[in-house]
Amino acid sequence: MRGPANAGGVVYAKDVVRVVHFYCQVLGMTCQHQDARHAIISSDDMQLVIHCIPPEVAAELVIESPPQLRTQTALKLFFTVPSIDAATLEARSAGGDVHGYSWNGPGFRARDAYDCEGNVFQLREPMAAS
Repeated sequence: MRGPANAGGVVYAKDVVRVVHFYCQVLGMTCQHQDARHAIISSDDMQLVIHCIPPEVAAELVIESPPQLRTQTALKLFFTVPSIDAATLEARSAGGDVHGYSWNGPGFRARDAYDCEGNVFQLREPMAAS
């Protein structure tokens, strides 16, 4: 992606490096910038800022394996992938998972997923037009 993104989101993380690795592996994104508190990763469609949780908060946060899901949020991002099955394998190898039931929307199949720190998001896979 060149220049500023048209769409994106911010993901808060205790371990920025690990979360960057997760999203790059699962979604095929690439890291554009990284410093001690932030990373910017992008694809052709969007940009994510991985933002370090402040140290005073992070000290109280324990990331278990598997991680406790952070479901009490008012926002959930979705990402379109070529194959939910392939993304599931990548998510599992990077410390997250795809879970829950599959449902169909107009032109896509969707399933919820979570990253290596328990941040919940949705994966969508395009469906062939009938």
